[in-house]
Amino acid sequence: MDCLFCAIVAGEKPGFMVAAEPVGTAFLDIRPVFKGHTLVVPPTHVPTFADLPKADLGGYFEFVQRITVAVQAGLGAQGTFVAMNNVVSQSVPHLHTHVVPRTKGDGLRGFFWPRTKYASDEEADDYAARVRKALS
Repeated sequence: MDCLFCAIVAGEKPGFMVAAEPVGTAFLDIRPVFKGHTLVVPPTHVPTFADLPKADLGGYFEFVQRITVAVQAGLGAQGTFVAMNNVVSQSVPHLHTHVVPRTKGDGLRGFFWPRTKYASDEEADDYAARVRKALS
C-alpha cells in the first residue's frame, strides 16, 4: 500500500519532524492553516479513528496532548485547535490529528481552513525545532 504518512514515519519520504515515539509521530503539515500546524499520526497504518485499537488510545492521545502543549508553548500561541477528519475531508487515508496554533483574532472562523505555505524549508525546520524544543 502506498501511504504518504507511513512513508514519512518510515523515513522514506521527507517530513519536517517534530517528534517520533513508539506511540506516534508528529510532523508539520506542509499546507498549514497557520505556521506550526502539526500532524500527529499513529506509528502503524490506521485508516480512521474507528480503526485505532483500543489498547493504543491512551498512549496516542497522551502523545497528542503533549504535542498540543508543545505547539502552544513553543510558538507562543494563546491556544490550539485540535481536530481529526474521518474519511470525509481526510486527504491522506491514515489517521491523523491536526494540532493548529491559535491566537485571538487570527481569522479562523468555523470550519473554513484557509491554507498558507512556508517561505522555505529553513522556515519549516525552524517551526518544527521550536515545537520539538518545547517537548523537552
